[in-house]
Amino acid sequence: MKIKQSLSNFKQLTPGIQRLLAPNPGMMTGPGTNTYLLGQKEIAVIDPGPAIASHIAMIQKIVSAPIRWIIVTHTHLDHSPAAQMLAEATGAELLGQSPPAGSNQDQTFSPHRILNNGDKIETEEFTLTAIHTPGHASNHLCYLHEKLQWIFTGDHVMNGSTVVINPPDGNMKDYLDSLAQLKILDPKKLAPGHGDLLPNPQATLDWIITHRLEREAKIITTLDSMSGSSLTKLVKKAYDDIDAKLHPLAERSLLAHLIKLNREHLANEKNGLWYLS
Repeated sequence: MKIKQSLSNFKQLTPGIQRLLAPNPGMMTGPGTNTYLLGQKEIAVIDPGPAIASHIAMIQKIVSAPIRWIIVTHTHLDHSPAAQMLAEATGAELLGQSPPAGSNQDQTFSPHRILNNGDKIETEEFTLTAIHTPGHASNHLCYLHEKLQWIFTGDHVMNGSTVVINPPDGNMKDYLDSLAQLKILDPKKLAPGHGDLLPNPQATLDWIITHRLEREAKIITTLDSMSGSSLTKLVKKAYDDIDAKLHPLAERSLLAHLIKLNREHLANEKNGLWYLS
């Protein structure tokens, strides 16, 4: 994609925060990955996105000051692969958590500083606090902008769709616990990794939690009527409200729910078949 074409994907959200949309639209990414640019004197880049040369060039073109920090929410391939390339071009510090060993996540991401829950990135203009939010990915971090009380949510919360929880790195119990953690912080806005700003965080988080628990209840009902079934059979009934073309993806979240239920002694698995305990 040419730089001129990408200019339409650039937007100032508020003084000191800009958003650049990466040219990677798709079923899993919606309109594309959001890259956020924070600061006016020194720039922090949140989620530089996939390794697309035109996007990396555009990040450098539109900033009005040196890029000092490159921060990632997690190491899925639509969020972090551009980080190493942008760091080499700018000398910026890489921050986040390393990818799980042996995973198909972005193994090129090697942070100069590993961020843990509560760690801060402090600049003259703003402070970001890292919030460890496992669930979608075990190394997922959200970032709280202390002054604005915005949370940059990566893929923990997206606008326009629910998040696939894909075991073994994805974990449904961790995901629900992490959503509750964000509620306690009472943010004013959520800035997702895909889609537009979410201006009603509590309502959004409540809806996601309720939706997941309603789905879990439906899975339990499905297990009760189809005990001893495979994932492929269970998903057809437990997710009969979504397009059948999406069932292969839904199977991953179904498995995540079943693993949670198994740990709560409500379901068990034998030879690939699932039973209600």
